[in-house]
Amino acid sequence: MTRRIVYGISLWVFLGAAACSIASVALPNWVSYTSPTDREPIRVSYGLHKRCSSITGKCTPFPQDEDCVGNNRTFCSMWRSTGFLMNLSLMFELACIVGYVTILFGGRVVRESGWKILSGLLGLVGVAQLVAMALVAYLYDHDNRFFVGWELGKSWVLCTVSWCALFVNALGVIGAAFLAPKEDDYEQIPEPR
Repeated sequence: MTRRIVYGISLWVFLGAAACSIASVALPNWVSYTSPTDREPIRVSYGLHKRCSSITGKCTPFPQDEDCVGNNRTFCSMWRSTGFLMNLSLMFELACIVGYVTILFGGRVVRESGWKILSGLLGLVGVAQLVAMALVAYLYDHDNRFFVGWELGKSWVLCTVSWCALFVNALGVIGAAFLAPKEDDYEQIPEPR
């Protein structure tokens, strides 16, 4: 059964993944474009909630109503869904923190059964981030606004690293629950020869 050390290691992995997901939401760099010029290149980047441009030198809220007219409604729906899923995953990450605190400061019984809820929460956060990442990748491949020169940005990479770490973390907690010896269990006495 899982021991306190397993949950402690899992907590550190989770905190690293959570830092990546928070950074991916905060940074406006899911998809970016840099013009191929020798003089000051033009840079445009899309975040989940902002669009930044080196032409104007500032970031504006994105997507706005004029971005969602006509055929762009699908793009806006999918982009807003991505933002919703990432914000939802941050809320589930708060639930994971509560789970870790409860398990680490709870008794032996809580540690023995806490892996079920914790691994489910970690998987849920990972699935939400996986779907968000896949939506942006789909839009990058299929939307006309992303022509040659656009590339997936740092926030997309951070999101990918985060959900991968969360899935590995959940599998590690499940594996420890089944493979690790029980906490405070008796050791076998070797038989005399």
